[in-house]
Amino acid sequence: MNVRLEARTNITSCSRRIERLGLPREARFQSQTGASLVELAFVIPFLVLLALGAIDFGRAYYLSIEVANAARAGAQYGAANGNLTNLSGMQTAANQDAFDVPGGVAPIAVWGCECSDGSSAVELCSSPPTCPGGPIYLVDYVQVNTSATYQLIIPWPGGASSIPLSGQAKIRVEQ
Repeated sequence: MNVRLEARTNITSCSRRIERLGLPREARFQSQTGASLVELAFVIPFLVLLALGAIDFGRAYYLSIEVANAARAGAQYGAANGNLTNLSGMQTAANQDAFDVPGGVAPIAVWGCECSDGSSAVELCSSPPTCPGGPIYLVDYVQVNTSATYQLIIPWPGGASSIPLSGQAKIRVEQ
């Protein structure tokens, strides 16, 4: 009870002091009514730029995952069911997996053989690779590289207006 009376006394004495200065009680509120609107006008452009930057970054990240997954899909097609030499089929599988990438992807598919330790890769197995000593055997592989370009929603000043995206997948196939 004493605290409530004391607080009310402080508020009343404060407003009496303002009135003693010659300002009416409403004048202290009128001088600050537009301040929050001005602050909001300064902050909104920064919030909009922050939101657009987050959207741009998120979309570029999503499309980079799509491009990498397209490479994986093409390589999986080549490794499955003896499709090792079907390069156009691998490229088609990569394109079909990236159907929502604007402008599509540019897949490049290769196959070849290499030593089991991953050294001495030879494309198209035109001649068997020379493997270093030890119990090493030949392994076939398929590899698909994909690339695409993401155009930014807003070209940022001093920065690039597009981002190159790429993906690579290599799958080894047992003979």
